[in-house]
Parts: sequence; structure tokens; C-alpha cells
Amino acid sequence: MKTRFAGFHPVRHDRLIEENRHDTYQAKHKLQEPTVCPQCGAVFHEGRWQWLSKPAQAHEEMCPACHRIRDDFPAGFVSISGSFFNDHSAELLHLARNEEARAKSEHPLKRIIKIENQENGIQITTTDIHLARGIGEALHHAYQGALEYHYNEQENLLRVMWER
Repeated sequence: MKTRFAGFHPVRHDRLIEENRHDTYQAKHKLQEPTVCPQCGAVFHEGRWQWLSKPAQAHEEMCPACHRIRDDFPAGFVSISGSFFNDHSAELLHLARNEEARAKSEHPLKRIIKIENQENGIQITTTDIHLARGIGEALHHAYQGALEYHYNEQENLLRVMWER
């Protein structure tokens, strides 16, 4: 079947291309390799940040996690509350710190920014949404309780609430 309009291609609405998520803390340009973060010592090598020894003649640029920590601009929030927290706060904080250490050993950009006391619990802020989710899942796996996630796709932000 021939069309009357040469070069005309109908628009397919089932194949719309989604825009990439914009993260202001990702590098605006391709980093030279090797690059070292002057704050934490992480090395950008083979396209990702890794824990390596500092190579000679390495370029220096702050990693996205150190930028978030400096700006106090978290990607994840974990709220821990309830009467169980009052009796077991040290255990729960220890579990959160262990989850951070496990994640950070393989992924230098996954870190806890700070832990703040709140009225009936604490709030942990993280540099990465996946670490926030991991802390929530670890709490739920170890102690059950109620676990909720609220993800804001526009801001690439995750809020995790755990209560028992």
C-alpha cells in the first residue's frame, strides 16, 4: 500500500521516549580517569566510584556523596519510631550502621549523612535511595513491624517509615 505523502511517518504514541531522571549531584561531564575524591578518598575508575588506593597523578573532584553530605541534601530518609525503639534504640542504630557499612564497602556513594533524634524516634538521612530502602528492609527482616515506602520520582527521593 502506497501513501500519498512521501516521507510521512505516522506518530506512534506507544513508543514515547521518557526523559532521563535529572540528578544534580551526578557529574555534568565525563570524569577523567583516575579521579580521586579529596574528601573521602574514593576513586573514579572504569566508569564508577570505587574504594581503591589513590593512583599517582590522579585528578581530584568531589564525589556525589560528599557533595550531598556537604550540602546536607539527602536522597533518602528513614524514620524509626514506636515504643520498641525506646527499649531497643542501641540495637536498631547498630543494625542501621551495619547496613551502611555493608553497602558502602561495595558502593562508596551509599552513606548515612546523619542521625537525628525526633519526638518518638530517630530520622536517618542517606546519600542514596537504595541505602534507605536497605535499612528499612533490614529493620523489617530483623524485627518485623510496619514498613512503608514513599518514593517521589520527580525529586529522586525515598522516605522509609518503620514502626513497632
